[in-house]
Amino acid sequence: MSSASTLSSICFEQGCWFKGERKIRVTDKVVKRPSSMSFRVSATSSASKDIRIGLLGASGYTGAEIVRLLANHPHFGVTLMTADRKAGQSMDSVFPHLRAQKLPRLVSVKDADFSSVDAVFCCLPHGTTQEIIKGLPTTLKIVDLSADFRLRDISEYEEWYGQPHQAVELQKEVVYGLTELLRDDIKKARLVANPGCYPTSVQLPLVPLLKENLIKHENIIIDAKSGVSGAGRGAKEANLYSEIAEGISSYGVTRHRHVPEIEQGLSDVAQSKVTVSFTPHLMPMIRGMQSTIYVEMAPGVKTEDLYQQLRSSYEDEEFVKVLEEGVVPRTHNVRGSNYCFMNVFPDRIPGRAIIISVIDNLVKGASGQALQNLNIMMGLPETMGLLHQPLFP
Repeated sequence: MSSASTLSSICFEQGCWFKGERKIRVTDKVVKRPSSMSFRVSATSSASKDIRIGLLGASGYTGAEIVRLLANHPHFGVTLMTADRKAGQSMDSVFPHLRAQKLPRLVSVKDADFSSVDAVFCCLPHGTTQEIIKGLPTTLKIVDLSADFRLRDISEYEEWYGQPHQAVELQKEVVYGLTELLRDDIKKARLVANPGCYPTSVQLPLVPLLKENLIKHENIIIDAKSGVSGAGRGAKEANLYSEIAEGISSYGVTRHRHVPEIEQGLSDVAQSKVTVSFTPHLMPMIRGMQSTIYVEMAPGVKTEDLYQQLRSSYEDEEFVKVLEEGVVPRTHNVRGSNYCFMNVFPDRIPGRAIIISVIDNLVKGASGQALQNLNIMMGLPETMGLLHQPLFP
């Protein structure tokens, strides 16, 4: 038998499996879920997959990314999609690039039948999610991509988001979903608050260093840059092509809403209050995010110590890669993927180091990490549906 026919036999007669995943047969035969529950897998339509997914806020960029990623997921199939302003429309009329998928029509949240789903991705705008999630059946597993449940301190939420928290009791059971660092808690969670894009790119490199007391808690400076898709799909004058192209603009200076989320995570691991200097910038690109972080090392610590700590922390992680020494991470090299690339460089100022971390703001910074979290919550390999390689050029 030729090599080509052998590959065909393996893939189409026996089913395919991928790096980091258990053997999954893409046929109509009964197979075993990691939790030992049996189910059927079909490679045809979304509705025929065994775990039924509801997607709230499907008409935004993060909703569209969820749909794109789930197209290659063997178990998650979208059976419910909401978009109040687009209710009654088909998904391909809102996002023509998703035309090849068989998807349900969009409905308003008030008309959604949640008895037909097992889990929910919530991609609604900040400030609208708390009331809706509070009213969902308690049997559902939920990953919320908004900021509504990320801050544990209710008063801090009100201070930064300008409105009272509408689901105080529910907040108590929320697990923050920075996957690589909190997966044991995520496994047991019913409701996960998916991290913001900037906090993901900042915490992944800083948490292991703070945990080992390799850097000081003071004088952390974060210079972060994001593509325009991070601002959402809504029509805004500041996001027009003529406003964005051929220029860079800072925004949210000293008051960006991701600041308390970053400080919450860093303070938790440092076991003392950490305050950062954080300035985000809008770049004339569609997607991608880079955080350049300036830190002061603890006495006696060298840049090589930081590098080795990050290498050892993430050596077994699929989606976080510490590059070879001297290699500068680029947003182009993670575009469209769930990967975070990072590296550490010595500063010219003695005792300081520079850390560069890059992600795709819509994938690892939003929808990809959300899928990674739901995989864990459902007892599946966390890489499932996420092993797309970055898109380049």
